[in-house]
Amino acid sequence: MELHNLKPAPGSIGRKKKRLGRGQGSTDGGTSARGHKGAQSRSGYSRKPAHEGGQMPLQRRLPKVGFKNFSRVEYKSLNLGQIQAMIEKHGFKEISVDGLREKGMLAKSALLKVLGSGELKKKIDIKVHAISESAKGKIEGLGGTVTIVK
Repeated sequence: MELHNLKPAPGSIGRKKKRLGRGQGSTDGGTSARGHKGAQSRSGYSRKPAHEGGQMPLQRRLPKVGFKNFSRVEYKSLNLGQIQAMIEKHGFKEISVDGLREKGMLAKSALLKVLGSGELKKKIDIKVHAISESAKGKIEGLGGTVTIVK
């Protein structure tokens, strides 16, 4: 392969662009194939994406649904079964928000809540933003401690 042999792949170069407004003999002179007058014939014209030609647009025909609670607090959940797996795999002695962030298991701004699903076999100390009653009971039942951090 050499420079004088290079050419685009077949089909990658499309048809030539239609040359509009090049005189009456081209059949696309005069109005430049835009019809006569009106907004569509002007330069700079663009139709709004949801415009339906005067018909009531779909987004206005459909009813509003539900609402977004602006004061909702979203937590990243962690079940006791997942904690047990982390203890076995990584050898955690304590589960804390800072420790999980250092290991890259929790996003910087995420809040963490421990839930009671699953089985916990070892005593462990936990420092999280929130915890369910069932999880707290299981952890303290094994002799572990629970601390709520802000």
